[in-house]
Amino acid sequence: MVTNGAEVTNGAGRADTPAFNLIMQPEFPLNALVLASEALRIANQNSGRELFRWRFVSEDGAPVRASNGIWMSADDSLQTMSHADYYLVFEGNLPTQRNSALLLNKLRAAARFGSTVGAVDTGSFALAQAGLVDDRQVVLHWEAIPSFKERFPEIKASSQIYSIENQRITCAGGIATLDLMLDIISRLKSPALANEVANALVHAPRSSGAAQRLDDRPKLAVPSLADRILELMERHLDFPLSLPDIANRLDVSHKTVQRECLRSFETTPKRLYLRIRLQASRNMLFYEEFSIKDVATACGFSYPSVFSRTFLAQFGISPRAFRDTLRRGQSQTYRPEVRRLSIWRPPTTEAADRSATTGA
Repeated sequence: MVTNGAEVTNGAGRADTPAFNLIMQPEFPLNALVLASEALRIANQNSGRELFRWRFVSEDGAPVRASNGIWMSADDSLQTMSHADYYLVFEGNLPTQRNSALLLNKLRAAARFGSTVGAVDTGSFALAQAGLVDDRQVVLHWEAIPSFKERFPEIKASSQIYSIENQRITCAGGIATLDLMLDIISRLKSPALANEVANALVHAPRSSGAAQRLDDRPKLAVPSLADRILELMERHLDFPLSLPDIANRLDVSHKTVQRECLRSFETTPKRLYLRIRLQASRNMLFYEEFSIKDVATACGFSYPSVFSRTFLAQFGISPRAFRDTLRRGQSQTYRPEVRRLSIWRPPTTEAADRSATTGA
């Protein structure tokens, strides 16, 4: 532990060694997990001693499949993991479907006993489900923000790269995970050590308030009209604004809005708005299990049938087929050894005898 940059010791006189439980959920982002653990490893390596400890944790202690198809071994299960100072949930493409009651209870218990509880990428869904961020602003990957707002409308979701608020941590994932870990290392040990880790990983650290996307970064001048049009459309997905409404809110003429859309996006305002709503609906189908009707309503379509036809025209597949195909692929990679057992059937006696006779 560190106070004002100075290391303190525990009652036994030994330097405190913060422990991290890195909890891997199915379809977690491997790049984020690697960056988190590598930052801690390099800090230990450069200091020549164990400053940090970490364990990889899965629901049942079995390997977990990352979103890129690689299987990651676990050191502990949720039941066998030791108490830690930090609990970080790494979650990706399935933010609520496999957040078990056991996981949520473990997170609540960790918070109750004074640990810092955090989330990476879509792990903020788990913190929200556990009731650990009700009155706080959370950070999660920008693609999942519309789905999060639909499920947890009372919780403010931010598009910055990470947030450390008292004993809650939320992070957008990706490279932002490294920025988060550098901040943690700086707070727990020293800024100098954090800089050493950043240099080792050839990274220029960013502050927590940095924007996730290039087009979200603050402009040196007043935001362009194109930026303002996009921001306005993205804030009004469920009840799309008319062209006159957009023009009035931006304090320009509707012809000016039309010209700007044609100049910057090579399309009409109506078509641009539709693309934004369709992309938001695709992200909701990807991350969540909302009904087709609920997705249609959240993205401003008056009827599910209209939404389905429009989605099909844009992506070449219906909303239902898109999600079914995605989930089928995900389910076939979850605990494949169990799946093989459920599919395999022993040969009949007759087939076995024939096989033995023919040598097949």
